[in-house]
Amino acid sequence: MLVLTRRVGESVVIGDGIVVTVMDVRGDGVRIGIDAPRSVRVHRSEVLDAVRTANVDAAHADDAAAAALRALARPARPARPGPDQPERSTSEQAPGSA
Repeated sequence: MLVLTRRVGESVVIGDGIVVTVMDVRGDGVRIGIDAPRSVRVHRSEVLDAVRTANVDAAHADDAAAAALRALARPARPARPGPDQPERSTSEQAPGSA
């Protein structure tokens, strides 16, 4: 690990296009700015760890969650007419259908 001392406004260049600049120092916190090409993904480590943990948890669905997903994926059955509704013949058309 490379350890450097930088002052506000000073930068570190990584590779061919990543520039890390010290923006502000407040107490025990340091604000940095990162200028990188769009092809380079930049993430805070604690957020990345939380996403990885959530993905692992989601991959281990319990039986109830799996049953709920299967029920949602089941195609809807056509509605059958109730006892007080007569069945339509093939010659009758529903309102609005032509």
